Amino acid sequence: QVQLVESGGGLVQAGGSLRLSCAASGTFFSINTMGWYRQGPGKQRDLVATITSGGSTNYADSVKGRFTISRDSAKNTVYLQMNSLKPEDTAVYYCNAGVKRYSYSFSATNYWGKGTLVTVSS
Repeated sequence: QVQLVESGGGLVQAGGSLRLSCAASGTFFSINTMGWYRQGPGKQRDLVATITSGGSTNYADSVKGRFTISRDSAKNTVYLQMNSLKPEDTAVYYCNAGVKRYSYSFSATNYWGKGTLVTVSS
């Protein structure tokens, strides 16, 4: 129904940078909040950063000052610029979007991408 496709993952050395992208496609009225979550080996899926339709951002304490989330509403795309990467950042990163499917919908539906792997070597 609604598809989220992530890209930009890969292998980098500690201290390096990566930029993740997530594009939403399908039929819907609007997208509210978009965000990034990650799941490392043997860990649960945790919030990394979110951004509202108005541009308000929220970050996990572990990435504040290093990661920056942004979005291009015209392209229905959200980005995550990751700098000063650490081995602890190694995880599968998932894109999330709250989607209002119809103009008359009372609430948004959450959709998830399939994830993109980020590996940070020491």
